[in-house]
Amino acid sequence: MPYRPALPAFAVPRRLTATALAATLAMFIAGCAVGPDYQRPTTTVPASYKEAPEGWKVAQPADQIDRGAWWTIYNDERLNDLETRVNQANQSVAQFAAAYRQARALVGEARAAYFPTIGAAASASRSGTGAGNRSTNSSSFGQQGSVNNQFSLSVDASWEPDLWGSVSRTVTAQKAGQEGAAADLANARLSAQATLAQSYFQLRSLDAQQKLLDETVAAYEQSLKLTQNQYAQGIVARSDVIQAQTQLQSAQASAIDNGVARAQFEHAIAVLVGEPASTFSIPPIPLDATPPTVPVQMPSAILERRPDIASAERKAAAANEQIGIEIAAYFPTLTLSAQGGFESSVLSQLLRAPSRFWTLGPDIAATIFDGGLRAARTDAARAAYDQSVATYRQAVLTAFQDVEDNLASLRILEREIVVQQQAVESAQQALAIINNQYKAGTVAFISVLTAQTTAFTAQQKLANIAGQRMVSSVGLVKALGGGWDVAQMDRETGAVDAPVAAASGVSGTQTANR
Repeated sequence: MPYRPALPAFAVPRRLTATALAATLAMFIAGCAVGPDYQRPTTTVPASYKEAPEGWKVAQPADQIDRGAWWTIYNDERLNDLETRVNQANQSVAQFAAAYRQARALVGEARAAYFPTIGAAASASRSGTGAGNRSTNSSSFGQQGSVNNQFSLSVDASWEPDLWGSVSRTVTAQKAGQEGAAADLANARLSAQATLAQSYFQLRSLDAQQKLLDETVAAYEQSLKLTQNQYAQGIVARSDVIQAQTQLQSAQASAIDNGVARAQFEHAIAVLVGEPASTFSIPPIPLDATPPTVPVQMPSAILERRPDIASAERKAAAANEQIGIEIAAYFPTLTLSAQGGFESSVLSQLLRAPSRFWTLGPDIAATIFDGGLRAARTDAARAAYDQSVATYRQAVLTAFQDVEDNLASLRILEREIVVQQQAVESAQQALAIINNQYKAGTVAFISVLTAQTTAFTAQQKLANIAGQRMVSSVGLVKALGGGWDVAQMDRETGAVDAPVAAASGVSGTQTANR
């Protein structure tokens, strides 16, 4: 090993001072982060909702839906229990929860680039040369072989200052990705909750229709008995009995068929709560609820209360940072490296001053020609940003469509159910009159069949409208973002760790050259 003499006392400070100056210069240069500053894409927000019914007022912050458990406004304990199980066991939600944890880990991975990389190494080796061969012209042996030992202990460090903001933009992009993943998780949770609530109310609507069908079957059985008695007395023809039997059997078939749809909704709910359909059941509970009043937020508030909109906006922010990352590739990179340690052929002398060694120095590298690679990547990043902006604006438009659709549905169904209730009452009155006329023998049985069919159809439609109103009510809650807002996402993801950027010498100054 070549001998490394100890440096004079005055030499070390000079070299260290030069390195310190280089590091200081790098920190000052690091304040110039290239690429565009992010601005939230502009969108057109209406002043009010067109389909809001008369008498509805826009909610103020004090009377908005309770954050989180929005389904409690329906005052249904069984629904509350099912919604709790969705939050705990739904596998789609679990997938997005895992994706959020992955995004959070990627933020830590990006932040690691702010700091130097430090490594340590130790080695020991033993080598030798063999003894000389016997000479053919002499009886003497060659020189005796030698054995050498080598011991080494070293520490090395390297750091690449964030001269052009590539690391800071990567961290910002990953942070936006984490926030977007949190919004995706919230959106998946809200979607599962709303789907469960809508499936639950549709199932209860089918229970109400099943009750109606059972009552209809019982009424048709009484009608058949009456017709059979009148036929036995010779009052009516055999055809009346056959028609009554046909109507009864059709109602019985409808009652059986209703069970198929109910079973499918029950199985869908089982999947939503994370249970096998084979072991899950909900007892029949006819729907008798009416939609509660859902306060409608200001149109602009929907941008803060829809997790899918927040997710799309965060993806646009991440795409904007990627432009800066690609632009930074045009500029040279500076790497500061240092290495020091001990090296000796004698283990007992390894840690002594004559065995020490060290090196310090910067390394600047730049790409001169790449065949248009960086330009292509920058253009691709700009195109990806434009795509994400269009996706964000489309999400906003879709959100307002969802709100307007459900507002219109609730408004129209509220009027329709009043008229349909009147139709049911009229049909029942007409049926009662015709039944009496048939018993008196003044009308034919075909009139009874017609009146019974009309009454049943009116009642069935009334039950359908009641179910549709509950489904639309849940749809409106979902369209308004449920109990979620952007502040909830901020609490979940946590604040950006500003001291990390400050410690790495990164400034907030950025240029806006796209």
